[in-house]
Amino acid sequence: MHCRTIITTMSAILLVSCAEKNDMKFKVFETSASGKNIEEVNNFNQTENHSKISVNLAVERQAIIGFGGAFTESSAYNLNKLSAENRDAVLKAYFSQEGSNYSLTRTHMNSCDFSVSNYSYTPVPGDIHLEHFSVDEDRDDLIPMIKDAQAISQGGFKILASPWSAAPWMKDNNDWRAGKLKEEYYDTWALFFSKFASAYAEEGIDIWGFTVENEPHGNGGNWESMHFTPQEMTRFVNEHLGPRLEADGKGELIILGYDQNRQILQEWADVMYRDETSKKYYDGMALHWYESTYDYFPDELDYAYHAAPEMLLLQTEACVDNQVPEWQNDRWYWQKEATDWGYYWREEENRYLHPKYAPVNRYARDIIGCLNHWVQGWIDWNMVLDRQGGPNWAKNWCVAPVIVDVDNDEVYYTPMFYVLQHFSKFIRPEAKVVEVSKTDDNLMVTAAKNTDGSVAVVVFNEGEEARSFDLELDGQTASIAVEPQALQTIFIQRNSE
Repeated sequence: MHCRTIITTMSAILLVSCAEKNDMKFKVFETSASGKNIEEVNNFNQTENHSKISVNLAVERQAIIGFGGAFTESSAYNLNKLSAENRDAVLKAYFSQEGSNYSLTRTHMNSCDFSVSNYSYTPVPGDIHLEHFSVDEDRDDLIPMIKDAQAISQGGFKILASPWSAAPWMKDNNDWRAGKLKEEYYDTWALFFSKFASAYAEEGIDIWGFTVENEPHGNGGNWESMHFTPQEMTRFVNEHLGPRLEADGKGELIILGYDQNRQILQEWADVMYRDETSKKYYDGMALHWYESTYDYFPDELDYAYHAAPEMLLLQTEACVDNQVPEWQNDRWYWQKEATDWGYYWREEENRYLHPKYAPVNRYARDIIGCLNHWVQGWIDWNMVLDRQGGPNWAKNWCVAPVIVDVDNDEVYYTPMFYVLQHFSKFIRPEAKVVEVSKTDDNLMVTAAKNTDGSVAVVVFNEGEEARSFDLELDGQTASIAVEPQALQTIFIQRNSE
């Protein structure tokens, strides 16, 4: 038996057709170029661009690990330059249940480009047993930021740790930049990961897992890096890192291979997942978006998934790079003025992958595209940068969702902060991405069902015209509209029989 009923979203009224014993409550949140920042909306007018979005909860896809950002020394350093009140407010904005409620994070081991200077936990040359290993460099800024975030978070969050480079004395070029790990230090480098996990555990910070190497193809020698081929990394993992963690009672720690751009995923998947021996110690693959912040490479994502469906597929780094942040100018983040590194430096045949493209659009498109192609988590890069886009010893200026003026103790939450919140706040760990179909190719849509039965449907209207749609779920239909240049999360609480 079916009925006609009224579902309210605060002051709004949505006419729906429903199954008699199923009562759903909608809340609709929107971030838009018109100035909304995850604002609840409840008045919807049907437009000429009317379509249908259908969510099929019966078809479940990948399980979500989480969403979040990276703890970097630069971010922690900036926070410590703020007043205690503003520092606390930023951490609550990211980690409280009322805020973004981040659930998946990343940090660096040894220094990275977003460190104040170069440093290593293993500064003594020839210390093959790492008797002088120390994380003292992290005690002023990085460790306090993580611990304070832990205190704020109610549900907790997972932490991935990634090295950019071993100390120069372990490398064939004796340099922070480029070069390879010397064969005689493979065991020492595996021990490094185990020592790091133990040192952070002693601080009350449990590491969930590792990526083996940030950007193993390097970065053109611009900042800390260390090169691995797929074959070299797989040998290191299977003959050194995996056995070391297992022997030290840390076999439960996650190991993710690759950790760079998506365009050559097939090459890495074919080596990492070649057979049961090659993938014995891997738990999955980590990805970045810098090959193109416009194209999210759906075919490559699908290939990596189907190569080993049991393995994790996580997006571990993204940012608007090659850019000094715009200060307190929300409109800029919706305009096609930003570039990325490839706009200037990419070889001619691949320049098309790097158009000028609005920062908000990059984030919204990429996260939705990733979720629709098997990715289980999405991690932003720096959480907090200053008005220059640093501090950064390599002068690799970038944008972060939160920008701070440390001289005047001011905080600017950019529109990108709210875009990320559309996902992190409403799609929680262990949610299942579910099947979605749509009749309007101008909308991007994804949906996930949380473990409590609630459903989040995220809709992105990149175009310049308002659009409306009938949302179908559980035999019910709700008419909703989305502004031009707007991201919308429809959060549905379902009370079943």
